[in-house]
Amino acid sequence: MSSARADTLTRTRQWRGVIEEYRSLLEIPAGTPAITLREGGTPLVRSDWLSGLSGAEVWLKVEGDNPTGSFKDRGMTAAISVAKHEGAEAVVCASTGNTSASMAAYAAKAGLKPLVLVPAGKISAGKMAQAILHGAQVIMVRGNFDTCLQLARALAWDYPVALVNSVNPIRLEGQKTAAFEIVDFLGDAPDHHLLPVGNAGNVSAYWLGYTQYRDLAMATRTPVMHGFQAEGAAPLVTGEPFPDPETKATAIRIGNPASWKLAEAAREESGGDFTALSDDQILAAQRELACQDGVFVEPASAAGVAGMLQALATGTSYAGSTVVITVTGHGLKDTVTALEGFGPLVESVVDADVRAAAEAAGLA
Repeated sequence: MSSARADTLTRTRQWRGVIEEYRSLLEIPAGTPAITLREGGTPLVRSDWLSGLSGAEVWLKVEGDNPTGSFKDRGMTAAISVAKHEGAEAVVCASTGNTSASMAAYAAKAGLKPLVLVPAGKISAGKMAQAILHGAQVIMVRGNFDTCLQLARALAWDYPVALVNSVNPIRLEGQKTAAFEIVDFLGDAPDHHLLPVGNAGNVSAYWLGYTQYRDLAMATRTPVMHGFQAEGAAPLVTGEPFPDPETKATAIRIGNPASWKLAEAAREESGGDFTALSDDQILAAQRELACQDGVFVEPASAAGVAGMLQALATGTSYAGSTVVITVTGHGLKDTVTALEGFGPLVESVVDADVRAAAEAAGLA
């Protein structure tokens, strides 16, 4: 490259991960070394499709671009970093899939033993593969996520392991950085923020981040928070735990959220709401998002999109506002559910002939 050409280049700094990018804003012990896979810094992608339907500026916070494919990495870098700093040798979590994948990856990076409790038969193969390949000891439990979390709490209480589920407040410290990134990109908080709700740590963390930025005068407002649950696992909508939650959106198949009170506070303080959606609505939104905007998310991640579509269909107006929808995990997490109902995946097989290929494609 010529020296003249080199002089015109602008050097850019590599993203360092959420702890180093926002350390001064995080409530973690001073001097904690960051255990990081350079999580965070995920794209905010404009949805031309939803913007056109709503008359709003709609942005997708694409958290599937984190290292293990979900938003969980934000909280896990913080939780594992603190656990390592405080002398832990092992970590434990209950999981419907994404938490286990994230914890196992960060534990591997930190040199800690990861122990994962998952509901028997209720975890996608993709997420299970991640946890196992990262070296986790996976124990399947006869019961649901809430049963697993009770066991994880007991193990952390009685044995020398650190609990890294979102009941650990350090997790929320990491996860709130997504709100910081949104404001940093847009220049202010959005008017509305929509997202899936399972264990309710994420909606609580976003609200924590937005209010912190407002209090620091780094944002002039906070958004209205809209959380969406599956009909078969909608305790925050009904106000009652679901003893046997069931939905194809496995990442939000939780009947008694650990961050229930924090999530309710976020709803009340923001003037927001929680809404239940059918599995059919969620899966339809997943397909439409992939086809319309080129963003492939796992089923649960499409709940916010499905929620906006339902609101528009029932007359709610977002016109003229700025809307952010968090899509929490990558579609490759659960391809089996994504492909249900599609029938044969390959519609035709042709000889190696241009004319035949053109005819199969409808071009001739």
